[in-house]
Amino acid sequence: MYVLEGSVRNASNRIRITAQLLDATNGSHLWADHFDGTLEDVFELQDYVASSVAGVIEPTLQEVEQQRSTQRPTDDLTAYDLYLRARVHVESWEREGVMRGLELVELALERDPNYGSALAVAVRCQVSIYQNAWTNDLGAIRREGINLARHALRIAGDDPLVLANSAHALALFGEDIAAAIALIDRSLQLNPSFARAWVRSGWLRLWAGQYDIGIKHFEMSIRLSPRESRSGTYLGIGVGHFFARRGEKAAEMIGSSLQEKSTWAPTLRFMASCLAHMGRLKEAQEMVKHLRALTSVVVPTAEHWRIREDREYFLEGLRQAAGETA
Repeated sequence: MYVLEGSVRNASNRIRITAQLLDATNGSHLWADHFDGTLEDVFELQDYVASSVAGVIEPTLQEVEQQRSTQRPTDDLTAYDLYLRARVHVESWEREGVMRGLELVELALERDPNYGSALAVAVRCQVSIYQNAWTNDLGAIRREGINLARHALRIAGDDPLVLANSAHALALFGEDIAAAIALIDRSLQLNPSFARAWVRSGWLRLWAGQYDIGIKHFEMSIRLSPRESRSGTYLGIGVGHFFARRGEKAAEMIGSSLQEKSTWAPTLRFMASCLAHMGRLKEAQEMVKHLRALTSVVVPTAEHWRIREDREYFLEGLRQAAGETA
């Protein structure tokens, strides 16, 4: 369903007519423009607006419907069921759950290789495996994640979920950060109320060194979806404060994240580094102890943090907590 709406404003002898075309299913703007004239030629202006709008609507709607036809959910009900089950497992944030989710979504993609939503979930699984080092071959996970993200963008490049997850993965795996930010901005343009896209955007801003902007994006996600788990958003806000050298606030927010999810390796890494920089070395060492029980990679390369000075600040604290030297 589509809605064409407009308004008329006038000042003295001038008149302005604005019009916009909306997709009523998600509120996204498809087209907008304004037309200026005088009251003396208002009827000519009316005819001009009518013809201009009519000329825009048909090709715009045709393009949108073509995109929608390629982004529709799968017609394979078994694939759809597998996708739904996979999402439940992936939301656990646990190794077993993510691995099971990946198995299920791969079965869905065997049945429908162009199922955009399933590809987005598969991309997210690769990200979780990589961040937690739940494999001995991180290079293979990186390559697979990039391939899945690019494939998802090719077939469903205007799906906000696909855009958000793909942008997040490509940035994490070392692709151009500016291009990834452009993708996440497109996701938010299509659906400004997509809370999880704001979370993904927050991480991209942090990786690019835009710490206060990143914090604002995480806070926006909380406002949009107050009932959702806040472990990830609290971690993001805490990391933003960490790199802004606001240690006390960082420890508070990362600690809140740990209260919700105590087995996420990136959270433990940042808490350990933060505590070490604050001089609370024994507590930092305790974080590393928990971390070693979850993953073999205590000190990662962290190359997705694009600001070298800040990346080294993070790794320095983590090495100190782990008793390692640079």
